[in-house]
Amino acid sequence: MAAPGMGRVKRRIAACVAAGVLLLSQDLLSLAAYAQQADKLPRVGVLTNQPPTSAYYAAQQGAFRQALRDLGYIEGKNITFDTKSAQGNVDLFPELARELAGANVNVMVVAGEQALRAAKEATATKPIPIVALLCGPDRLMASLARPGGNATAVSCMSTDQAAKRVQMLKELVPALANIAVLYNPQGDRTRDTEYKQVQEAANSLDLQLRAYEARSPTEIDKAFALVAVDHPQALVILGDVLMNVHLKVLADLALRNRLPAIYLYREFVDVGGLISYGASLKGMWLRAAPYVDKILKGADAGELPIDQPTRFELVINLKTAKILGIQVPASLLVAADEETE
Repeated sequence: MAAPGMGRVKRRIAACVAAGVLLLSQDLLSLAAYAQQADKLPRVGVLTNQPPTSAYYAAQQGAFRQALRDLGYIEGKNITFDTKSAQGNVDLFPELARELAGANVNVMVVAGEQALRAAKEATATKPIPIVALLCGPDRLMASLARPGGNATAVSCMSTDQAAKRVQMLKELVPALANIAVLYNPQGDRTRDTEYKQVQEAANSLDLQLRAYEARSPTEIDKAFALVAVDHPQALVILGDVLMNVHLKVLADLALRNRLPAIYLYREFVDVGGLISYGASLKGMWLRAAPYVDKILKGADAGELPIDQPTRFELVINLKTAKILGIQVPASLLVAADEETE
């Protein structure tokens, strides 16, 4: 015989279980609805070479997303992101680009010419709009004013500044007679133009020039081993996706070899490099956001002119200059946008 009140207890337990099941069902339905809603939101695919663990990745992606927030895009509410990183291995770009294309992103934002080539191939039969971060005009685009196809770009126009960097090294080291240039021959094809400008500038200043190639981190070390034997008086580093990932390594090797080195991006100086002159990597991601906004609102990427920088930063690391025994001339100090310690 059941104890008095046992029936009421059982009924209460049953009611609680039923209520719990109902709440769980509602939660599952809410999650399904949220997932369905997220699938309908505009999706931005990002393809970069920076490892997600690097400070530069966080700074650049953070700046990009903040710029989109300033334009009214809130992640999870009216936009989603699908970010892929090659983590320093550019051979992964084609596979990662195909993954983004297969995810049906509404627009791709890709860093570097190699990433752009991979994205163009991945979207050959599915013309997803592309915004590329590039240095200099790209052969994959028809013109600066009207790139054509399914891509446009934000440019750092580094090829126009290569000669200026050689001149700045001459100002830093007045007795300069020979310089080295380090570049990746398998990197962005704009490096060819930039290298020619370095050659022309060296000739005009009566400087001997020697080139060192690096296609991988191991070859960067080998290049500096040769530099240690040849003893050039200064170094020009041509930036590309390989060099950009290994900024800290390059800055340390240049300092270890007591070699004044100039670089394209200020991020090089932030980690101990001597001097940089060019557009900002972070700034390029900021400039990409308005193009993403325009494309999501219906603009044709191929009709958007390539965005060119209006400002170039000259940044000097005075602590590194002191270590190298370099007295920075007043002309550069006055022109500098920033002096770091």
